[in-house]
Amino acid sequence: MEINWLKVLGVIFTPIIAFLVGVTYGALDRIITARVQNRYGPPVTQNFLDIVKLYSKKTNIHHGVMQHLGPVFAITASVTTLYFVPLINKSAVFTNMSFQGDLIFLLYIMVFGSLGMALGAGQTGNPNSAIGVSRGLSQMVGYEIPFVLSLVAIMIQFHTTNLNDIIAAQTNFNHWIIFQSPFGFLAAILALLGMMGHQPFDVVIAPAEIASGPPSEFGGKYLGLMLTSRSIFVFAKLVLFTDLFLGGAADFVTLIIKTFLLFLIPVFTGIVSPRFRTEQSIRFFWAWPTIFGIIAVLVVVW
Repeated sequence: MEINWLKVLGVIFTPIIAFLVGVTYGALDRIITARVQNRYGPPVTQNFLDIVKLYSKKTNIHHGVMQHLGPVFAITASVTTLYFVPLINKSAVFTNMSFQGDLIFLLYIMVFGSLGMALGAGQTGNPNSAIGVSRGLSQMVGYEIPFVLSLVAIMIQFHTTNLNDIIAAQTNFNHWIIFQSPFGFLAAILALLGMMGHQPFDVVIAPAEIASGPPSEFGGKYLGLMLTSRSIFVFAKLVLFTDLFLGGAADFVTLIIKTFLLFLIPVFTGIVSPRFRTEQSIRFFWAWPTIFGIIAVLVVVW
């Protein structure tokens, strides 16, 4: 069997690029928030130094097998999601492993990490972890509904469940799905606010209320692995939304510009918003975002 070495390079470099960009975006988030609040914030390199420091530490707290597997499930879901999302249009290296039906597969694999972390955090016995897990799973049920409705509208409109086909259908600026299906985009972008976990939807972590939620009993290499997973997953979700609604990207400069502009939406929303309670968060997603998703489906069907 002949080995496609270009694909092998893509498998190697895709998560590295995602990690570097994701950590940088996290650092820029801290700097932007600080400047809005008339502070300076930490340097861009601080997030990288924090992760390196965590990987260098030893962890002596063990609560069982599932505590070890929780962060592993999280990073597995992040990297797997990334591998099935094309980074660069028509690239021999970075089209990744997209296949017919990959959108349905992505719907399942994107929640795999949250469920794995729920099992891992639940075994620690820490009440803060249990509260954070219950809030996270409840909120996930809230934002998954408008997100799925948005994807259903796209799949019906283009008669495909393949992400590469959807990118190919957006041949120029006027054909971007953000203009063809504005209600679908509104439903998805509001769901993205919950996926990213910024205020007002940071009910899972809630640092001033329940310590840090699910990661409460995780430190050292465990926490480093979780921060790595989060950085990769943030980038994977931003690339997915770029492919779905903004025509994808023909080069890395375009990819960075589009993903960063999308990233600023939850960042600025979080800066100006106080945190919701869990029930308020769920009601929000089941109100206008779900209505926009239903309208998007009806418009396409009719």
